[in-house]
Amino acid sequence: MTATGSPVTVVLVDDHEGYRRLATRLLTAWGYAVVGEAADGPGAVDAVRTLRPDLVLLDVQLPGFDGFTAAGLIREDDAGVGIVLISGRDRADYGDRVVRAQADGYVAKEELSPQSLAAVLATARRAARGTAEPA
Repeated sequence: MTATGSPVTVVLVDDHEGYRRLATRLLTAWGYAVVGEAADGPGAVDAVRTLRPDLVLLDVQLPGFDGFTAAGLIREDDAGVGIVLISGRDRADYGDRVVRAQADGYVAKEELSPQSLAAVLATARRAARGTAEPA
């Protein structure tokens, strides 16, 4: 929930339609409002520009351009949007690219839960206030 009591709005970006369907069902059950989807990097940037969500769940491996590039472009347009990178691969597989990414954190797809999202976003909020390192 946002500070106003309304659900957190989400744009979900993944090139696998089945995963988008599953994640949408889960996010909705957890109280999030999925307001849009995209299947590639350019679509992610366009969806966020159009829909202005509170949060973007952004797959790393995407057609068009990858999630790291999309995160940077999204961040240029909207410094306040929450960006969480997701992937079926382990975070360590991407080396320091996750740390350098213009995202608030990283969650492996199999670890996606209300708790993991809340932890990443809480860490990002603390980092924005200068009290912690980003995830």
